[in-house]
Amino acid sequence: MIIVGVGVGPGMLTQEAIEAISSAPVVYGSKRAIELARDHIKCEAHPIKSFKNLHLLPADAVILSTGDPMFSGLGKFAGENDRVITGVSSIQAACARFHVEMSNLAMITAHGRDPAPAKEAFIREINLGKNIFLLPADSFGPKEVAAVLQEMNVNARICIYEDIGYPHERAVCGTVDEPPENHSDMYCIVIVR
Repeated sequence: MIIVGVGVGPGMLTQEAIEAISSAPVVYGSKRAIELARDHIKCEAHPIKSFKNLHLLPADAVILSTGDPMFSGLGKFAGENDRVITGVSSIQAACARFHVEMSNLAMITAHGRDPAPAKEAFIREINLGKNIFLLPADSFGPKEVAAVLQEMNVNARICIYEDIGYPHERAVCGTVDEPPENHSDMYCIVIVR
């Protein structure tokens, strides 16, 4: 199979991704991923809800993954002979938007999983002096991040970037004392020391 990153929002497909999607004999992906690639799909597109059986799909199938497949995406399901095509990730978009150098950035995800390990990683990386990119969980968002930073006596800028690439995208920053509030479930957090 070919796992293709369709980007974090509209208009964020790479040329390599467009070519793979356009020449695919069959495409699978979430409803949102299919919508992001819709203009380039020239075959049947099948929405799938469970990605646990990807290994059963045809070898030449294109599987769409939102953002970049290798960060909290479907790249984890790639086998040795599968191909993975990168996509524009929320990490890239957020770092560009907030002018954050990526060389001192720790990337953490709590998205769709138990947030406890993400919180532990967050504390560890903050103690190392890193800036943080976080895909949050319902129970580990801006307020919880601010509370951890207050507890650690760390002063930082907390930024959220939501609905990236869509007409209603929103980018806002706050402080540890006044963290920003998200208005959407599709967002990321950047903590800048």
